[in-house]
Order: sequence, then C-alpha cells, then structure tokens
Amino acid sequence: MESISPFISSSPAPRYAPPWQDLSIIGIAGSSGSGKTSVAMEIVKSLNLPWVVILVMDSFYKTLSAEEHLKAHANEYDFDCPDSIDFDLLVQTLRDLKKGKKANIPVYSFADHQRQSHTTTLYSPRVIILEGILALHDPRIVEMLDVKIFVEADMDVCLGRRVLRDVRERGRDIEGIIKQWFAFVKPSYTRYVEPQRPISDIIIPRGIENTTAIDMVVKHIQRKLQDKSDRHTEELNRLGLIAAEVEFPSNVHVLPSTPQLIGMNTILQNPATEQEDFIFYFDRLASILIEKALDMTLYVSANVETPQGNPYIGLHPKGTVSAVAILRGGSCIETALKRSIPDCVTGRVLIQTNECSGEPELHYLKLPAQLEEHATVILMDSQMSSGGAALMAVRILLDHGVEQDRIVFVTCAAGERGLKRLTAVFPRINVIVGRIEEEGEPRWIEKRYFGC
Repeated sequence: MESISPFISSSPAPRYAPPWQDLSIIGIAGSSGSGKTSVAMEIVKSLNLPWVVILVMDSFYKTLSAEEHLKAHANEYDFDCPDSIDFDLLVQTLRDLKKGKKANIPVYSFADHQRQSHTTTLYSPRVIILEGILALHDPRIVEMLDVKIFVEADMDVCLGRRVLRDVRERGRDIEGIIKQWFAFVKPSYTRYVEPQRPISDIIIPRGIENTTAIDMVVKHIQRKLQDKSDRHTEELNRLGLIAAEVEFPSNVHVLPSTPQLIGMNTILQNPATEQEDFIFYFDRLASILIEKALDMTLYVSANVETPQGNPYIGLHPKGTVSAVAILRGGSCIETALKRSIPDCVTGRVLIQTNECSGEPELHYLKLPAQLEEHATVILMDSQMSSGGAALMAVRILLDHGVEQDRIVFVTCAAGERGLKRLTAVFPRINVIVGRIEEEGEPRWIEKRYFGC
C-alpha cells in the first residue's frame, strides 16, 4: 500500500503528518482456537515497540436485542457468522486510525454477551494487528491490509483449546461450549472462515510453533517501519530548509531583551549557578512567559462593583484554560503555571527523539477530558531546538479536536530554524519565546532544573 508523505505541500502552508498517519494493518484470520491470538502476541513481543497494538474483532460484536440476548445465554446464538460483527463500525474505526485520528474501541463482555457502555480510546499506533475469525472476510478491510495471514490448525485441537479458554476465561460450561461448536462454529468455519485461506499472503500452520513464518512477518514489519522512519526524518529536514527562508510571523512573540531578562538569563546560563538559584530564576522567567501566554487567551466583558460601590467594566477569561506539558522539559514550567492559574487542568505527552534516526517518537499521552471544548490550551516545553517534538505535540492536540488558533506554545529558548518550521506548518498558533538560541543547542535546561 502506498505510503503517505509526512509533508504535503499546499497553500498557504505545508501540512505535517505524523508517523502513525501512515498506519500498517496486519490481518490474522483462522478458526476459533487455531492460535491467532498467540501468533499476534508473539509478533508484538518480537517487535517490542510501544506503538504496535492488537485489535480484536470480538470487540465489534453487535449489540443484541432482548430476544437475541436470551438465545446467547442459551448457547443458541450464532457468534461465528458475519452478521454478528458490526463491520461498518470496524471499517470506519480502521479508516479513522489510518488517517491518524483517534478512535473509540467498544468493550465487549463475554459473560454478559453485551457491548459495554464505556469504550477504550486508541490513538497513534503505527502498526495494528487485526485478529479475528473473519479478519479477511470484508473486502473493505482486505483493501486496507498490508499483510494477510491465515492461521490453521487441526479442528480437534481447536476444539480442545476453545474448551480450555471459554471455561477458564469466559465462565462457560463445557456442555454449552460443545453445543455451540457443532451448531455454529464448525459450520461457519466451512462456510466463512476457510474461504479466507486462498486470499491470504501467508499461511501459518501450527500457529505459534511455526517460528519461521512468524519471523518472516516480524522482519517485514520491521522493514516497513524503518522505511517510514527514514522518510519521516528526511521530510523533517527538508521542511527545515524550506522554513529557513521565511520570516517570523506576527504570532511569534519573543520577550524583549530588557536588562531584567538579560540578567536572569545570565544567571541561568552560568554553570556556576547553584541549583536552588537556578530553579528560583527559571521559575521567575517561566512566570513571565505564562503571563504573556495569558494575554493570548480570549476574554469577555465582565462588570463588577468595587468596594467603594463604583462600577468597573473588566474582563473574564472566555472558557477553560488548560495546559499540556511536553515531558520532561514542559514539567519545568508547571510551577510557574500553577502560580498564575492555580486550578489549571494539565495533561502530558512524552515525545523523545530517537538517538539513531533523529526522529521524534510518541511514547506516552494523557490529555485532559473535553480538551476540544477548552478556550485555550497552553503547550509547554522548556527548550525547543529542531521543533520536531513541538510539531508532533501540536498535531496531537489538533487530532483531539483543539482548534489551531486556541493553542499557545510556550518555550524558554528556541532555535530559529525549528521555530520557523513550527510556524510554517501551523501558522495560526501563538508562540511565546524567552530567547532565540544557537542552532543545534543541546537540551540542558531540564537537567539543570531537576539536577539530573
């Protein structure tokens, strides 16, 4: 399947596409009890990467009517035919993930035979392993798959595994399991499951025991991920060269070089400064940055009566102001944030640069609830050099419904090229910068602030 370029030239600005927008989907089908889950877990274990996830088709069982619910508890409902799966929802979920959007995955209870009211949020995987008896059944899904795998095993072995699993994990009785097997599972295998075998790219007999086939799949995924990483890094560098030719837009606000600010920066950049003094003066500088960021938020008119009984026409913030720290540099600014907005709701993203490739990688994400409804979101990082992490962090906020002009990026020091790259891609965000630093300056502020 053709890859998507991280930067798509358009007017008036390029668009940044994070690595997970070019999502790879691996489909694993096979009979119930054939070892599909074990194969999927072995692939994940072998890859050992945080952005490879297993999506189980069982989560997409349709919600049952009252009559169907009674049949299910009597082991008389066919869960193995295509009509039992909400393929429309599954297809839409995969399409959203393929575009880099977040998706809400249903939670299904096998004990209750019902889909639960809550969902699980899935965002930013680079590889999804779709596992289910009908993973290769729907042509819309097959079209999105990068690799199609069929796991086969002797049907008697499959029955034995299903009995052990359903008794141990799903609270079923053996009589009901046997009844369901001969009434629905085995006939559905012949009618729906086995026909997926000819369209598969790889057939894995003996399941997890077939280490050669599993190793082949793992190496294929590794090559594809490496290709994507190389392209992403190359395009980041290319955009940096393009952005270097443009001027700073008016929404980039660099603090003026007043004697007070120059004095604080002198203390902060002096290696002889004690950590206690460093923290004190950094918090002072960060407070000035946060106060400047609050000037970028929206306000509405508010009338109050003064203690002297006079009317005062003032302003109140328009809506909630929240903040997201890019770990761990953004955590340095949180003390100043809490001094200015004590009840500020905060979130965190952990984006680390791969030392080998230079590519930013998302490792952790926890955002405030209803973030898309907040009037202003302050994105914080103590230092920005290339701008790769900032690009990714802004893209994350946009993917979670935050409007671009509601984002205020705050940083104490930024490289000129990285700053221009950020504002070239996202021209409507406001940026508050303490000072412009030398190109390629290594990150040092959080090490001095936290002492390690």
